[in-house]
Amino acid sequence: MNSNYTILVVDDEDSVLKLLSAVLKREGYQVLCAESGGEALEKFNSVQPDLIIMDIRMSNMDGITALKEMRKTSRSITVILMTAYAAVETAVEAIKLGAFDYIIKPFDIEEVKLIVSRAIQLKKMTRKINVLNRQLLESYRLDKILTNSSKMQELCKTIAKIAQSNVSVLITGESGTGKELLANVVHYNSKRKNGPFIKINCGALSEGLLESELFGHEKGAFTGAIVQRSGRFEQANQGTIFLDEIGEISPNLQVKLLRVLQEREFERVGGNETIKTDIRVIAATNRNLEEMVSLGKFRQDLYYRLNVVCLEAPSLRERREDIELLADYFLQKYAEENNKDIIGFDQDAVKLLESYDWPGNVRELSNVVERAVIMSTGSIIFSEDLPDNLKVVKGNDLVSSFDLEIANGQTLKAKIKQMECMLIKEALQRNQGNRVKTAQELGMSRRSILYKIQEYEID
Repeated sequence: MNSNYTILVVDDEDSVLKLLSAVLKREGYQVLCAESGGEALEKFNSVQPDLIIMDIRMSNMDGITALKEMRKTSRSITVILMTAYAAVETAVEAIKLGAFDYIIKPFDIEEVKLIVSRAIQLKKMTRKINVLNRQLLESYRLDKILTNSSKMQELCKTIAKIAQSNVSVLITGESGTGKELLANVVHYNSKRKNGPFIKINCGALSEGLLESELFGHEKGAFTGAIVQRSGRFEQANQGTIFLDEIGEISPNLQVKLLRVLQEREFERVGGNETIKTDIRVIAATNRNLEEMVSLGKFRQDLYYRLNVVCLEAPSLRERREDIELLADYFLQKYAEENNKDIIGFDQDAVKLLESYDWPGNVRELSNVVERAVIMSTGSIIFSEDLPDNLKVVKGNDLVSSFDLEIANGQTLKAKIKQMECMLIKEALQRNQGNRVKTAQELGMSRRSILYKIQEYEID
């Protein structure tokens, strides 16, 4: 709504003030008026308007001088300047000082409305970006990381020690362990948090495309290079660049990357101009770079440059105490996204989640919970809402008590179901058909036992 935005109109002509005030109020804006640069400064300091429309030529204090004074207080102030003198020099000076735009008197009302609308739209976008940035900074605070694991807590302590430095960081770990999350945490807890955070997956592009993405290219450098393009290292200046899957880059690019790490300079593809860049490099890989170095597949000097500090992301099976915590987080997230009123997991479902080895780690857990949320029709996630591959029977005694040898074409899954059916039947007999006692004995919920009785058609 435009009523949420205040516009200060500054002009020493009363007729201009009345005209613009009337037009802008009809558009829904709140409007303040000032008849001089000095009065504009007073109102600016007390009200902090969202937009200022100000004449350049005024008595006492002109618009350019007033703009300079305002920008000493706020670099983000949005100003549109008005002038009856269509001098290019004046317009250029105004733009250099940070004016959003300028209009020439006598002005066209529709043009004024259009320029004001664009300026307010920029303000709206800026507000949204500021809110998102605050949320981003908040979400990657070290004390916001969900963990009960001593390994993760030690990792957070290490990040707290190194985040404020500019050292290169190598993050290792299996796929799906949250290496990109750790890179975000390092960046947003560093002195570069207000600078760009540029990410690139080195394994997703061919050598030629990756070189162009990293270093940029000049016009005509290769077929299809119709314009000059800046690369990720250039875009990451005064910020951080995150090189995911660093173990996939070619020997040729390893040489070029080493130079950037050593000299903080490079040339665009097809160019001769040396470009300096102030960056922090964070790299990640699920490969064993030390082994690759010994096999001659990865440069040793590059490895040491990247591995000033190594952060090893633990697998989910190494932090089982976090499984329920993370599952609850994903449950809340996906329930909200899918507009479902789901409040938690049944205890049997929690046991299943905690007993599974999670080869896909946190990413796999996220996918499983999302699927369960979509498939569930109630307010609780039960074990039957989870994928069958989580329901693998463990324990040597249980296995030896019932022959799970796959024979006569019967699958392991079928054998497990056969064993589950037998155990439920025996428990029902012991409890004289009492389903509540049977569920308690087997560590299942009443709903789960009813589901299994129906599934196996147990009398």
